[in-house]
Amino acid sequence: MPVHIPSIKSLPDDPAHPALNRDVAFMQQALAAARESASQGEVPVGAVLVRRQPGSDGTEAVELLACTHNQPIGLHDPTAHAEMLALREAARKLGNYRLDDCELYVTLEPCAMCAQAMLHARIRRVVYGAREPKTGAAGSVLDLFAYRALNHQTEVVGGVLADECAVLMLDFFAGRRRAAKKSAIPLREDALRTPERRFESTWKSWPSLHEASSYEQALPELQGLRLHALDLGPRDAASHWLALHGPDAWWPQLAGWASARAGQGEHVLLPDLIGFGQSDKPKKPAWHQLDWHVALLLSWLRLRGVEQFDIAYAPDQRQLAQHLQAIAPQRVTRLLALATPDLIVLTSESGKAPYPDAGHEAGPKAWRAHGWDAR
Repeated sequence: MPVHIPSIKSLPDDPAHPALNRDVAFMQQALAAARESASQGEVPVGAVLVRRQPGSDGTEAVELLACTHNQPIGLHDPTAHAEMLALREAARKLGNYRLDDCELYVTLEPCAMCAQAMLHARIRRVVYGAREPKTGAAGSVLDLFAYRALNHQTEVVGGVLADECAVLMLDFFAGRRRAAKKSAIPLREDALRTPERRFESTWKSWPSLHEASSYEQALPELQGLRLHALDLGPRDAASHWLALHGPDAWWPQLAGWASARAGQGEHVLLPDLIGFGQSDKPKKPAWHQLDWHVALLLSWLRLRGVEQFDIAYAPDQRQLAQHLQAIAPQRVTRLLALATPDLIVLTSESGKAPYPDAGHEAGPKAWRAHGWDAR
């Protein structure tokens, strides 16, 4: 639809510079979209895409085709940058993937993905606000628009309302840092912690268990490490279970069995052993000693108000279960080796979720090196 370009008070209309007046006006619209992005927790980048066509009376008609902002988080789409969404929306409106007569305004220098998409779309002109020194593909890191070997050249103008665009980004990330610092849970220097986003798909498979999830870090035996666990079923139940996942797994492996027992009125504690799952992971395999894991689990169970308990364990976690019983025979009532039908086979994605890289795998490596995974 045709749009009226508002006059810009900070920059009076100048017949000698009509393009600059227009650029500032549309960049202000892109900034408004970027602020909406920030309000949704997305990186504050806004984009406006317009088409300019000469009118029959000699004037130029300007049509607003898209006004978008970043939405990778909200749309679960790594390509949902403001520019990409603007290109898609404009192409749908025009019924054409070629956007020859169009100009795109964006508050931040485009990345390589967005720059290449603009070239594919034959965008005539790109105007951006602040530079992006880490990923900018319009001159900061590389300049895709400068490759004359490509069969389309796009005019690029940078620095329009650059200060306003940059301040918006700086304020957003400063707020993030303040929030992270306020809610930070300390991590030992000799340990790693898997980012929570790695577990999002698993929680989507088990949404009813999220409320049963908790962390413990204050226990002296943890030595500053953080232990994650699920606490299922009534705590005043007649029977209590400690469920031990296998050395190549974490809590989802026993989630079905634990949920079924809790549904029958039994109390089930299902921890991620230190070094596994959502618990902290010491960097060195030598840190893991069976006696330490046993002492930690016994102290943690007592903290939870559990004195006597049964142990259910994955078949390749037999040694830890037996060691627990040997150290605390008066507390461990019985051992139950779970059969294959009791276990959930983890997918490649869920099985690897706790281990973004090899450095996080010290726990599984220690189990295999000591032979604790023998059935």
